[in-house]
Amino acid sequence: MITDTHTHLYSEQFDQDRDAMIQRAKDAGVQRFFIPAIDSSYSERMFSLEENYPNDVFLMMGLHPTSVKENFESELQHVKDWIDKKTFVAIGEIGIDLYWDKTFLKEQQKAFQIQIRWAKKKKLPIVIHCRNAFDEIFDILELEKGPDLCGIFHCFTGTLEQAKKAISYNMKLGIGGVATFKNGKIDTFLNQIPLEHIVLETDSPYLSPTPHRGKRNESSYITFVIEKLATIYKLTFNEIAAVTTENSKEVFGI
Repeated sequence: MITDTHTHLYSEQFDQDRDAMIQRAKDAGVQRFFIPAIDSSYSERMFSLEENYPNDVFLMMGLHPTSVKENFESELQHVKDWIDKKTFVAIGEIGIDLYWDKTFLKEQQKAFQIQIRWAKKKKLPIVIHCRNAFDEIFDILELEKGPDLCGIFHCFTGTLEQAKKAISYNMKLGIGGVATFKNGKIDTFLNQIPLEHIVLETDSPYLSPTPHRGKRNESSYITFVIEKLATIYKLTFNEIAAVTTENSKEVFGI
């Protein structure tokens, strides 16, 4: 069994072939698809996806940091309303993104911390989006750390030191297509991170692995990530798939 812990199956990029794309993933062995939220504009698409694939997809709820704008409080209320009336597997993806714009840093920090506290209250894991913001993310995790904090550092692209720090906050590292890039760098030290701390993801339709880099990503391409990790860890394809799926079960409880 293969688990894709982070895939935007509701993306508009799949509108023309969503069913076929999901079937390709199933044919490749992917049996579990974990679906992160972005903002209120995508909620109905997420719920429709769940309705069509009730045994395959598992939804998160949260406010993506790049969607934190002037109206972030109303967007947060949308998140709160839904987590109070529907069951989700995680709060995510949430975090801080300073790559495109730093205008709303304070608002991103506030939204991140609020959603962490909601997750802890609901006894749910968090799924963190971090781009150009490791220090800012770690500052908030330091404030919120404890036995009730756990989750995934989605699309981890940091250093070995940052990886170890993320793990110290009870986070798994979400590893995807970047591990296959020649300039991805994380492949140079992943063998120093025990496999028990790793989960697999595609982040499709983004970050397609080699040999599809630059093209639309899809969940079936997670096999290229597994092949890369098998080389890094000197394990078989099936061993990587099995261990990382067990790790995902530990995080999500299902």
